[in-house]
Amino acid sequence: MIIVAGYLTVNPTDRQHFLDDCAEVVRVARAAPGCIDFALGADLVEPARINVYERWTTEQQMHDFRGSGPDPEQTAAIIAADVREFTLLDA
Repeated sequence: MIIVAGYLTVNPTDRQHFLDDCAEVVRVARAAPGCIDFALGADLVEPARINVYERWTTEQQMHDFRGSGPDPEQTAAIIAADVREFTLLDA
């Protein structure tokens, strides 16, 4: 299983617009093969922060979904990011 977790930093005045633009991405991701969970959400304390959480069955399914990544408008809105990928091995 692959877990992707972390946060994005955007201009606080742009955060809701950014999240609204990502709603369809979340719907599509959740329907994608191998997606166990996919969530983006406004942080409750920091007005510029968007929390990221994803779980995927395999790394290949995650990469198949991602394709070329976020669109240029979304990329331009991200000031900073700390998002990391973790692989859980079956015990």
